[in-house]
Amino acid sequence: MSDRYQSFTATPIGKLLVKNLGLPSPVRLDRWTEGAPLVDGTVLVGGDGRLAGLLPTLLKDLGVEVRTEADGDGRFKGLVLDATGITDSAGLVALTEFFTPVMRRLETCPRLVVVGTDPAHTSSAAERVAQRALEGFTRSLGKEVGRGGTSQLVYVAPGAEEAVASTLAFLLSPKSAYVSGQVIRIGAHGETAVAEEPAVAEKPLAGKVALVTGASRGIGEQIARVLHRDGATVVGVDVPQAASDLVALVRELGGDHLALDITAKDAPQRIAQHLSDKHGGVDVVVHNAGITRDKKLANMKADRWESVIAVNLTAPERITRELLDQGVINANGRVIGVASIAGIAGNVGQTNYAASKAGVIGLVDSLADEVTDGITVNAVAPGFIITKMTAAVPFATREVGQRLNAMAQGGLPVDVAETIAWYAHPGSTAVNGNVVRVCGQMMLGA
Repeated sequence: MSDRYQSFTATPIGKLLVKNLGLPSPVRLDRWTEGAPLVDGTVLVGGDGRLAGLLPTLLKDLGVEVRTEADGDGRFKGLVLDATGITDSAGLVALTEFFTPVMRRLETCPRLVVVGTDPAHTSSAAERVAQRALEGFTRSLGKEVGRGGTSQLVYVAPGAEEAVASTLAFLLSPKSAYVSGQVIRIGAHGETAVAEEPAVAEKPLAGKVALVTGASRGIGEQIARVLHRDGATVVGVDVPQAASDLVALVRELGGDHLALDITAKDAPQRIAQHLSDKHGGVDVVVHNAGITRDKKLANMKADRWESVIAVNLTAPERITRELLDQGVINANGRVIGVASIAGIAGNVGQTNYAASKAGVIGLVDSLADEVTDGITVNAVAPGFIITKMTAAVPFATREVGQRLNAMAQGGLPVDVAETIAWYAHPGSTAVNGNVVRVCGQMMLGA
């Protein structure tokens, strides 16, 4: 679905109006296509912390062109600073010493990443203060880099240094086009399982089974397609009313399906049995199915409240618990919830929806320390994603939703799907307990 405003700003008169009136000027974002390099350009790496010696080698192993000096006139597609060596506030000057001289040498849609130490794992009060300061820096940097650029902070717990590859590959590539201003924690929950190395880098999920609820259309369909692209056998789940679309999709992807209402009393048991009997278990569980029944609380009928909570929150809780209790989720498995910006910042007329999506974040918090055998629990929180549903939103509301972020545009379903594929990657074992917003870094709200 095209962004007409973005197309208009690329015309001669559009460019003139943008310049003279100070209107938003959304850049056409780089998005990854099969066969393309992971990073189309050079990445500058700096810093002198725990990962200083590892990062250049790791990125070169991923096929990335790396430089460790900014000498010359070359331009950069990515900047990575190891800030784990900053142990007090005076040391924060390293941020401007690294970034400031090269900010005008960035390519379009650049990727900026700061690697730090989770404040909970620092060794002194001064270090904790300094490492927490990195969050304000990276979030502000994301709002000023412009030209489709992104900025992220990756907190790496001591001992988890070798587990950063899948995360850096995602954040430095076009796969993270609509993810910016995020704080990602690696090893925060004491994960000790060894990250798997995929046999084929281009198909990291080969031999894996992925369950996707609400798979027949919209974001769910795109999740299924991206996981299939990465090699997974997709088991799609949707309500019986969507069975024809669901069957058509899984036939195209060579997958499997279950047409059922996930709120049914026996749905968790039926899903668990199907996965066990037909696939010998499951490796990736994506709780994507969701509904809205919007009304202000003063006008909220009980059925509107109950149906949204049942589909968006209670069903994922029950299904996850059943799969864990029965041991259906394989070792190094993934449980991934789809939350929402509404669950973080709230929305008028969506008390039911916001409560359900905040509950999904609560599910991540409650399970992250419980799961074992390398299983992880994470969530994405989409912002304004352009779908058929959002196309029906009134024009003025839609424009505000699309423009009030650092990218000045809405995201696409593939942006959510790529973030989920990163979580699902076998190398993401130490990525646990995270909620990453896919929102282009909203300018207002949480």
